[in-house]
Amino acid sequence: MSNSFSAAYISYEQTGYFSKIITDYLSQNNLLQNFYQHPTDLQGIKDAIAARKKISTNREILVKQLEQQYLTIETSGKVMSNISALKDENTFTICTAHQPNIFTGHLYFIYKIIHTIKLADALNREIPGNKFVPVFYVGSEDADLEELGEVFINGEKYKWETKQTGAVGRMLVDDELLKILKKIKGQLTVEPFGKEVIELVQECYVKGRTIQDACFCLVNKLFADHGLIVLLPDNAEFKKQMLPVFEDDIFSNTPSGIVDTTTEHLAQHYKVQAHPREINLFYLKDNIRKRIVEDKDIYKVHDTSIQFTKEELKNELEQHPERFSPNVILRALYQETILPNLVFVGGGGELAYWLELKDLFQHYGIPYPVLILRNSFSLINEKIYSLIQKLSLTYQDIFKTDDELLKDIVRKNSAHQLSLEKEKQRIKELYEEIKNSVKEVDATLIKHVDALQAKLLKNLENLEKKLLKAEKKRFESQQGQVKKIRANLFPNNSLQERVENFMPFYAKWGKDLMKVIHDNSLVFEQEFCIIKEEE
Repeated sequence: MSNSFSAAYISYEQTGYFSKIITDYLSQNNLLQNFYQHPTDLQGIKDAIAARKKISTNREILVKQLEQQYLTIETSGKVMSNISALKDENTFTICTAHQPNIFTGHLYFIYKIIHTIKLADALNREIPGNKFVPVFYVGSEDADLEELGEVFINGEKYKWETKQTGAVGRMLVDDELLKILKKIKGQLTVEPFGKEVIELVQECYVKGRTIQDACFCLVNKLFADHGLIVLLPDNAEFKKQMLPVFEDDIFSNTPSGIVDTTTEHLAQHYKVQAHPREINLFYLKDNIRKRIVEDKDIYKVHDTSIQFTKEELKNELEQHPERFSPNVILRALYQETILPNLVFVGGGGELAYWLELKDLFQHYGIPYPVLILRNSFSLINEKIYSLIQKLSLTYQDIFKTDDELLKDIVRKNSAHQLSLEKEKQRIKELYEEIKNSVKEVDATLIKHVDALQAKLLKNLENLEKKLLKAEKKRFESQQGQVKKIRANLFPNNSLQERVENFMPFYAKWGKDLMKVIHDNSLVFEQEFCIIKEEE
């Protein structure tokens, strides 16, 4: 590795950026025990293997469809070997999933894939007699172009302005998307590996190719050497396996009833991530992906003129399963139906909605996987790290807000007294003496003395704030440094991984970026990783 890096870890809770449901899941809080099946450890994996072996997966269809899918692309021998291995009853998948955001979207797209690869490799060492292959499931049927069609490069937002509609994965790379890539090229080619990463992306995002296939191409180029299988589930043969569930959803609304009951219990302690609809399927055809709704025994495709009688819709399901697209409630069930899967590696939002689904899985007899929170990272370049050192900040400090950080710096470095804690303590003691004197004369006056004390303490707190505000003006340069650190590591007041794209980091560090993330990815230990570039 030409670049030099070091890593440190802190708890997810210490960052302040993860929801209560996720921190409780990581700490195995009793409140959540009824909402998942297996613990996130080696024993949990072994239990999941035992459960999965009781249910047959249609491996023949899986392998055949994957082999057909890979006819269109050049990949590694390791990928093809892993696909072939899926014929064997002792081969299982470790899966992560994401939509085909343009140019991969956010950094965590890369992190979740690498975590999945690292976990599969670890299990191949730890559990002999079985084989574990990593799979990336492309959520190409998502129609949220607002989210999938934007990318941030060094804090600058690029938005794909296209008139195409429907499932984003079925949209085509057009001139507008290539214009964005051209602008990004101008930014990144000044970096050591800028030309390399731009050429990598350009080879995949070719005019006229679907977004799904462009994503497939790029993920394959980045991770084929690790044996990662990319699965495209927008496939009629895969969806045929879901027809009984799709019918049950449309005509009996069974999934919504089950998940509603689960979310009622979950909502007693946590914010619910996703709510089911009566019908949890979209109609997917040409340039539309719209909800199916029932209206007096007529099944309509929302916001279109398309409608079916019950019999017509049953016939449509049989003849064209590819025209039916599961929403967030059924997508997980679909994934676990077509794969012999053991583990799902997902982000906080994903795990929150998976915790709503255990009863749904049990109802349909599909094994519920081990849920593992994907690894999270902050990448600190040497310039930003030198500022952190200059301000004597710890890694825990950098997760504080700009204002909290500056207050800490001012308090630590000011030559003046800014705290009135000692004075406030003396006032409390003095008022205790006053209360003792007053009590002997008239006990009803105690409340009045308490009010006087509270008012005085409040005034002193306000004075403290004014002292701090006045002193902050002396720390103008430090204030600029704090803003620079925070803008780099927390763009838009969010985690770096939830905003920035991988390309600027690849442009600077090349393939070392992927290696350092892989080397410092934890398997079961759940901690937030901070990677800094060494000088």
